[in-house]
Order: sequence, then C-alpha cells, then structure tokens
Amino acid sequence: MINYAIVGMGFIADKHIQAIEETPNAKLIAICDTNEDRLQEAPLGVATFTDLQTMLDEMPEIHAVNICVPSGLHAKLALQVINNKRHVVLEKPMALTSEDAKAIMDATSQAGVKLTVVHPNRYRPAIKELKKVLEHPEAGRVSHANVTVRWNRNQEYYDQAPWRGTKAFDGGVLMNQAIHSLDLLLWMMGPVKAVQGMVTTRFRKIESEDVATALVEFKSGAVAVIEAATTIYPKNLEESLAVFTENGSFKVSGANALYIDTWDASFVTEAEREALKQKIEQDPWGERGHVAIIKSMTHAIQTNTEPEVVGVDGYNPVKLIEAIIDSSEKGTKIYF
Repeated sequence: MINYAIVGMGFIADKHIQAIEETPNAKLIAICDTNEDRLQEAPLGVATFTDLQTMLDEMPEIHAVNICVPSGLHAKLALQVINNKRHVVLEKPMALTSEDAKAIMDATSQAGVKLTVVHPNRYRPAIKELKKVLEHPEAGRVSHANVTVRWNRNQEYYDQAPWRGTKAFDGGVLMNQAIHSLDLLLWMMGPVKAVQGMVTTRFRKIESEDVATALVEFKSGAVAVIEAATTIYPKNLEESLAVFTENGSFKVSGANALYIDTWDASFVTEAEREALKQKIEQDPWGERGHVAIIKSMTHAIQTNTEPEVVGVDGYNPVKLIEAIIDSSEKGTKIYF
C-alpha cells in the first residue's frame, strides 16, 4: 500500500482525494492545511495537521505528498517534502519560474525520490488519439500548430482569494489557465527553438496578464500560434489544439478540448474517422486525469520506475511561459 498525504485543502484537493480513493494500493492517511477550519472537511480517519514539517516528522509512513497549495508556494513546499525523502505529486504549474522548477528537479534527483506534475489533459481520449496519429509513419512532417484558450474568468473569480492573479502566487492566463494546453503543444511538437510573445492585461484588475499571444518556432522547423485569454464574454468559448502535417489535418476542440473537430488524413478512411468521433463523443473525458496521475505514481513507487509525467514535463511549459512574457516585455524574440 502506498500512503499519500495532501498539503492544501483548497478546491483542487477534492480531485486528489477522489483520485487516491479510486486508485488500487493507494491510501490517503494525512492532510495538512494552515487553516484549521478547512481541516474539518478531511475524510473520516485521516490525520490532520496545520504544519507540514510536523506531519512529515510524526508520520514516517507517508510515502508521497500531493501539493495542492497556491502556485507561488509550490517550489518551497515541494523542496521541503523532497528534502524529507518523500515522493511528490505536484499540482500545475510546477513553479512560477523555470529556476524554481529546475531546483525541484535537481533536488528530486539528489534525494532519490520521484516527482510527477499534474498535467491531466494528456489522458483525455481525443488527446491520446491525436498523439497517436501524429506518430503514424504516414502522417509526415508537421508544418504548424495552433493552441487556443478562449475562456471566461470574471472579476469575481479573481476577487475570491487575494492571491489570484498575482505574480507572486498565481500568475496570469498562461500560467494558470493555458498551461495545460501549452503542455499538450510541447508534448506533440517537441523542443522549442525560439518564441515571440505579446501579453497584456486588458479587463481584469490583476497584476498578471489576462490576454496572451505568441509565435513559437520549434527545433524541428515547425511553428505554432498561441492565443489565450480569460476575457471572453460571457462564458468559456473554446479550448482547442490543431496540428497540421504533410498528410493530415487534426483539431481537437470544444469548450474543453474534448472532441474531434477535424480529422482528415490520407491514411484515415471516412468510416474510421466517424467511428472515432462517435467513440469519443460517448466518453469524452475517459479516465479522469487525476486518477491516471495517481495510478501512475503509485505504480512507479511500487516498481521503482518513473511516472508517466515527470519533472521535465512540468519544467518545459513553465520555461515557455517565462519566455513568452520576457519576449513581450523586451519586445524581441527569445531564443532557447
């Protein structure tokens, strides 16, 4: 049995609790939050603490800790857990700077523990099919891709907590909302060569950006366009990822990038395309991403292997976002 603990009882913690409960050979045994009122919501029989170090000291049986606190605290708490020789399940973003993300990876390697970053969208059925079709030998080279996140996060959303929208604890639309789509873009397209970004804060009263655009050049020679915003009226409009190859055009779309919009390829018949679209429409979410993440980490600990999503997968989108914002501020292309 792999014993888990959770730090932070905010909104996302519920998904971690459910995921641990649904994973064979995984058990939640402790929760830590500095707010004692939130600890009243802990499942029956789970030990509760208001101090992370106390929890780690008093419960050596904890194998892994899920970090579910505001983004600006990820690096500090992840390093504390790693230095106490525990494995880490780290919510996105891995950190708010690439320097902190690299420090987490380095500490993980030195401590000999495992790290997974929560990028659950990789497990959506349509996304898995997109990854598979791009690796098909007849797909050919990729020419370009497009990522779009047109969502609504109104002022009331940001006003719910003082850390939301801040540069120190949250980040903007890129780091908070679009990071999952950027993770998928990098997963599909590979290493980045250069980026030119333009970000701005148009409508929301926050420190960070609420609109961002960027052009990305990959080492393969392919390029991509990124558009992300939380200013869309009156609700989420679109989250999509489109990739175009020599012999295929593919787009996963919908309000949450769940459905096949375009699936045209020289090696895919019309019957195959329609069957795939119907299959995904019947079960667009598939196995919930947080469950898949916990299952992967549990298996990795049990078998002393690596989880499916590792530290560098968390580092890469943070590095890209950092470069987009840096490019916008400097008005120049940033090379990797």
